[in-house]
Amino acid sequence: MRDMLLDILAQSGGLTIQDIVIRMAAASLLSVVIYISYWFTHAGASYSKKFNVSLVTLTILSCTVITVIGNNIALALGMAGALSIVRFRTAIKDSRDTTYIFWSVIVGLCSGVGDFWTAIIGSGVVFVVMLLMGRVRNENRILLIIKAQKSLESDIEGTVFQHFNMQPLLRVKNTTPSSVEFIFEMGRSTYNRTYKGEKNITQLLYEKDGVEYVNIVTQNDEISG
Repeated sequence: MRDMLLDILAQSGGLTIQDIVIRMAAASLLSVVIYISYWFTHAGASYSKKFNVSLVTLTILSCTVITVIGNNIALALGMAGALSIVRFRTAIKDSRDTTYIFWSVIVGLCSGVGDFWTAIIGSGVVFVVMLLMGRVRNENRILLIIKAQKSLESDIEGTVFQHFNMQPLLRVKNTTPSSVEFIFEMGRSTYNRTYKGEKNITQLLYEKDGVEYVNIVTQNDEISG
C-alpha cells in the first residue's frame, strides 16, 4: 500500500519540449482574443490597459502552472500550498472584470492540460456574448441631497415629488429637532426630462427660506480604486 501511494505521488506528465511550446502558444493566442474582447467592450473611461495586459499574462501563467503540475499529485499539493499564501486586495472596478479573470484562468487551465478545442469553443462563445452584450451600460442614478429646516419637511417632499412626477425614491431621511436631510434617488432620464423646464429643482428649492444646501450627485456601479 505504501509503495502504491509513493508511485502515485511520483507520477509525472513527461511532457516534451514540443508539447510545452504548443500549449504555451495556444494559451498566448487565446489570450489575444481575451485582450481584444476586453479592449472593445471596455472602450471608454472604464478601460484599463494595465488590467488588460494582466489578463494576457494571467492566461499564460495559468497554463504554465497546469503544465508544471501535469498529473503529478505531489506537485499539485505543493503548488496549492504555495499559491494559498497569496492575497489580492485590488478592487474590481467593473463587475465584468471578474468574468474576464475567470475567462483567462479557464483558458490557461484548458491549454495547460492540452484540451484546446474546449478552450477555443468556450472562448468563441464568450467572445460573441461579450461582443453583443459587453457594451451594456447601467443608467447612472442621480442622488438629490437636500438639507433644510425641520419646518420645511413636508413642503420639500411635495415639491420634489411633484417636480419629478412621483418618480424619485426617497432613500434616506435624517432628522433632528431643528433640521431635516433628504436623499432622493432617480434615474438620469427622469432628471433630464425636467432639467430644461422653466425652473430646475435647485431653483425651486432655494426659493424656500430655510434650505441650507442642495447637492446633486451622479452614482454608478463602479468602485473607485
